[in-house]
Amino acid sequence: MTAHIRITKRERDLINRLVAHYRTNQALVEVTLKQLSDAILGSTGLMAHVHSTKARIKDPDHLEDKLLRKLTEAKANNRKFTISEKNLLYRINDLAGFRILHLHTEQITSIDRELRAVLDQYRLPLYEPPKARTWDDENRAFLERCGFKTVKSPTMYTSVHYVVESHSRTKTTCEIQVRTLAEELWGEVDHAINYPHECSVLSCREQIKVLARVTSSCSRLVDSIFRSYENGINES
Repeated sequence: MTAHIRITKRERDLINRLVAHYRTNQALVEVTLKQLSDAILGSTGLMAHVHSTKARIKDPDHLEDKLLRKLTEAKANNRKFTISEKNLLYRINDLAGFRILHLHTEQITSIDRELRAVLDQYRLPLYEPPKARTWDDENRAFLERCGFKTVKSPTMYTSVHYVVESHSRTKTTCEIQVRTLAEELWGEVDHAINYPHECSVLSCREQIKVLARVTSSCSRLVDSIFRSYENGINES
């Protein structure tokens, strides 16, 4: 628990400077996102496997919340808070976010291949290896077979994340989230209720957990439909 951790005036001033630094450089982050968006949307090979995309820039108020949470967690665990004006634009990976939505689970293999080709073509290096966040054991096993490092997700959030560096003089990063449409439904409901602060209504939190399980079942059903369709086409 971190609710009792006190934030000093000096620490509050640091958070304010970091948010102000982001506001000053928000245009640079927007350019990075546009370059990435243009590269992805211009790839016919990648877009053949994509249902739809979304792009967004982080709201400064949400950044302030995130920095305060990181500072509080660092203090609670006796760790140094290491975010500074020098590294903010690339250490906070989701200042710019691009989301790729697809229909069924197995498309992730083709999306991964084509997305890496796009990033290589435009010289946009990965800041770190992609990670798959999942709570579902069956989904975790599939993603690990695909070569992804998986991260347990106690919140029941599910998505594959890539963090991409800019090639600008001032380094920024952009987070790419890849998930199914069913997973997107859960994510949007959870975001509306639990972000940036967890909902205080216990029944809502429990219902969101149930929705995660329904979402997983929905994804499996969609996967089964596409496998049946492909088998039927191949046999005809």
